[in-house]
Amino acid sequence: MANKFSFTLNSGNVMPALGFGTYAPQHVEEDVLKAVRIAVKAGYRHLDCAAIYRNERAVGQALKQLIVESTITRKDIFVTSKLWNTCHRPDLVRSSLKKSLEDLGLSYLDLYLVHWPMGYQEGGEFIPRGKDGNVLYSDVDFVETWKALEDCVDEGLVKDIGLSNFNSKQIERLLEVARIKPSNNQVECHLHLAQNKLIEYCKSKNITVTAYSPLGSPGNKSAPHTPALEEPVVKQLASQKNKTPAQILLRFLLQRGLAVIPKSVTQVRITENFQVFDFELSDDEMTQLTNLNKDHRLSTEDIALKHKYYPFYEEF
Repeated sequence: MANKFSFTLNSGNVMPALGFGTYAPQHVEEDVLKAVRIAVKAGYRHLDCAAIYRNERAVGQALKQLIVESTITRKDIFVTSKLWNTCHRPDLVRSSLKKSLEDLGLSYLDLYLVHWPMGYQEGGEFIPRGKDGNVLYSDVDFVETWKALEDCVDEGLVKDIGLSNFNSKQIERLLEVARIKPSNNQVECHLHLAQNKLIEYCKSKNITVTAYSPLGSPGNKSAPHTPALEEPVVKQLASQKNKTPAQILLRFLLQRGLAVIPKSVTQVRITENFQVFDFELSDDEMTQLTNLNKDHRLSTEDIALKHKYYPFYEEF
């Protein structure tokens, strides 16, 4: 831990605890470009990207503009991207990383994650499907994928490498053979999905944890309970502290020692979500929020339920 709101990774590189998520599936590249510019000018210095988001060129354009304008330098910004499931085969890893670098207009990444432990059939579509409509899997072992990522670190293409959506048994298996240890595991985590055991495990292995969907995916209508932003306790705390419910939820996760990557393309929300460093939640308030955990997962990747490396059958 570099300080209360940043983390020193295995390379010595520092990752800000509050990042900006660039996943925006319903928006055109121009919206993403504007959102990134707003975010960096609001103070964000950590951008979370991925090949599957299909908007890394727009993120790259925004970064280029911001650097040319002298708003930031490359060293000021921490950029994460992720290896997609169709590129797990070791001979595809480097070229996939290079493609993200090209789209982002960068010479190196700060952090590169294996997006999911399971691979999909190589070549063609991001989500390859057979004639029956089912997703076509690849049986590439994520351990072999990891070894190719280690080579990318050696080459200077990325400073730290990590995981996303991996369970503790999969991480343990990787740690047994890894030459370069994972620096981070990015997982779904929010008010209704505490992930206590997995977080405790990762911390015991000196692996930082980044929470995606930290606001509980407000647009997701599948949850059988009150949305996190609308929980009475959250709304009450927001009112008492003159903050938004989103700010309460983000501060809650930050105080749990996690990195968070809220996403938005709305200027007001982007700015508000960064304003979480001027207040604190008391131990009692943290407990009230902790008690709202329902162990309810929203991002289940159901198209991979039959894959041998599907991660969510394990307890943690």
